Amino acid sequence: MKTDIEIARETKLTPISKIAGKIGIDNDDVHHYGKYIGKIPLSFINEDKADKNNLILVTAITPTKAGIGKTTTSIGLALGLSKIGKNTIVALREPSLGPCFGMKGGAAGGGYAQVLPMEDINLHFTGDFHAITSAHNMITALLDNYIYRSRGTDKSLKEVVWKRVLDVNDRSLRYIVSGLHGSANGIPAESGFEITPASEIMAILCLSKDIDDLKRRINKIILGYTVDSTPFTVKDIGIAGAITVLLKDAINPNLVQTTENTPAIIHGGPFANIAHGCNSIIATKMAMSHSDYVITEAGFGADLGAEKFFNIKCRKAGIAPKLTVIVVTTQALKMHGNVAIEDIKKKNIEGLKSGFTNLDKHIDNMKSFGQSVVVALNRYGFDTDDEIALIKEHCVARGVAFAENESFAKGGDGAIELAEAVVDMIEKNPSSSLSFTYSDEDGIEKKIEKVAKQIYGAQAVSLSDQAKKKLKQIKDLQIESYPICIAKTQYSFSDNAHVYGVAKDFTLTINDIVINNGAEFIVAIAGSIMRMPGLPAEPQAKHIDIVDGIIEGLS
Repeated sequence: MKTDIEIARETKLTPISKIAGKIGIDNDDVHHYGKYIGKIPLSFINEDKADKNNLILVTAITPTKAGIGKTTTSIGLALGLSKIGKNTIVALREPSLGPCFGMKGGAAGGGYAQVLPMEDINLHFTGDFHAITSAHNMITALLDNYIYRSRGTDKSLKEVVWKRVLDVNDRSLRYIVSGLHGSANGIPAESGFEITPASEIMAILCLSKDIDDLKRRINKIILGYTVDSTPFTVKDIGIAGAITVLLKDAINPNLVQTTENTPAIIHGGPFANIAHGCNSIIATKMAMSHSDYVITEAGFGADLGAEKFFNIKCRKAGIAPKLTVIVVTTQALKMHGNVAIEDIKKKNIEGLKSGFTNLDKHIDNMKSFGQSVVVALNRYGFDTDDEIALIKEHCVARGVAFAENESFAKGGDGAIELAEAVVDMIEKNPSSSLSFTYSDEDGIEKKIEKVAKQIYGAQAVSLSDQAKKKLKQIKDLQIESYPICIAKTQYSFSDNAHVYGVAKDFTLTINDIVINNGAEFIVAIAGSIMRMPGLPAEPQAKHIDIVDGIIEGLS
């Protein structure tokens, strides 16, 4: 089969003006970024129309390091729905440069189920990530200037909690010392970098409803603490307006298309293991305003992205999916059935059966939110008919729908079965009630416990002294009503990346808690999770090149 980039290049793209016309937006209202990319103004969100939309969430079982094909399935489902005559838009996150040059090599789908132009989407795109990086680091520079100018006065800070960000994987920047080589260069201080998708600015952009809400939230960001332990915010420096200016274009969602010219809206990109893992509320509502079916995804497995999609995004946006699609592969099921990684592509019926425990836990979790479930098998060439029949039989026994997805190899034609299963399920269950794991009134520790025990299956939660100290700060600030965002490994239900299947009798360890006051949620850092990833032994960057003006290696 051809590579992703070969398929992308051979696809005849429709001018973005015509894609916009498909969803009822005049070309004059589109902010063009070349011929095939545009930004849509926020004024085109229609709340009444959005309320009538059929929103579908795509999530997955606990993934392997090679992923699970969730984005490919999301795009494929959009293609399949279009094939059966449904007015459809897919709404996704933007890729981060870090993983594209690190382990993944790209995050725009795959095969004949991609969003295009994939090279632009995977690289600088419309500059949203760069705008977020610039806004975050502009705050850092202005904060450092404030500290420098107020040193030795009663306006000085006793603690700084705001770091820097960069959209690369660079482990050497996790902990740094800044301000060295003399007083003219600032005040020496410990600092560090996180990756841009972990920036609070990213979370704020993705949760803001408009430009005024964006500015309101930026004002609330806690940068540090004064000598009397009072939070010191962006508002105290008086720079929220300037930072919002840097994001005035980034807040508008991006319109592109799929390999079959279906409209796609791509905006925002927080990771689900270290952040809340969903595209922007603005993008989702924009898609819901201009179609009858919207497919969106949440990062990594359902214990991370889907949990945060429901408990954070849906709670704040007032939206609810009509159903959830859980993506599985035979490889991932076998891995969770204790089959050796090097053997998961080989037929192994017993290993497959053993891996059902992981799928079942995710099904139970999605049902706990009140969701109807469709299990989508992302089919590979080495999968056998009897393996697939076994998965289908298991799903039927569990009372959930099952469908194969072959959109990677066949495009929309390969996702018609999945599309029909989704439509059938929605028509049988048209309501979209949603139950949350915890209430706003629960304390932060109680919220962490409920997610840990009900979603992850933990026996207990252990808080470090640092985390307990932060809990007191949260109580003093009277912000216990905020939802929580647990930063945890994506490879296990537990905080140990090497525990596959369904972890049992474990204690979830919370090492630290971060107050994202502007994003209005609390980040609980579990285990040894890092908010600045490192690079693998063989970075994908070694395979990326430009030859005769053509980019190679993005896949």
